[in-house]
Amino acid sequence: MPLLEPVSTLRHYDGQAHVHVHDHAQIMAPLAGRMELEIDGHAAFTDPSCGMLIPAGARHAYCARPGTRILVIDAPEAAGLERLRRFALTPACHALGNLGDAGRQLSLLLGLPTILSSRRSLDLARLDAALAGALHESWPTARMARLFNLSPQRFHARLLELTGQTPGDHLRTLRLDHAGRLLARGATLEVAAARVGYRSGSALAYALRRDRGVGARALRDPAR
Repeated sequence: MPLLEPVSTLRHYDGQAHVHVHDHAQIMAPLAGRMELEIDGHAAFTDPSCGMLIPAGARHAYCARPGTRILVIDAPEAAGLERLRRFALTPACHALGNLGDAGRQLSLLLGLPTILSSRRSLDLARLDAALAGALHESWPTARMARLFNLSPQRFHARLLELTGQTPGDHLRTLRLDHAGRLLARGATLEVAAARVGYRSGSALAYALRRDRGVGARALRDPAR
């Protein structure tokens, strides 16, 4: 039967490739992970920073990494849907899954102020692996951007859309996460600071208290 009203589902993917076609439009709003697609012979991707529309009748192949979660809205053809051909997922979209009504979800997406014409990929897992492998080194935004052949300005904007963090904030999060693990395993503040890129143990201690509200002693003894 033809689809008369929008219907939304939260879908999980297993890493397998699939090919199909359907007679209704499909709006993809990823919450986690990344999906690679080929739509009528054209390559595309979608991730938590940018959603997309698969038009009705378009043959498409797709493959998403295990753990990928996407809010999928199946929608009948209607005026305005073409605006969602490619769109930025703003922080307001994080509440999409809580709305519980496909009509309201679709209205929120149609009201987004930012529509994208094209978007270069930014693989967050690749970025995090590069940073984690050299946390003790200097990582200005320009160095991170070169990993993806982006200008520092475009990289900054893409990472902010994807994570809600600036490059500096994202790097600091990784550094403090790793420092916490080192301290929990018994490392001194000085050793942890040197391994994650802080100039001294006192600088690391200050950052932990400022950003995490916790001291090194508590991290060494979780029971505290």
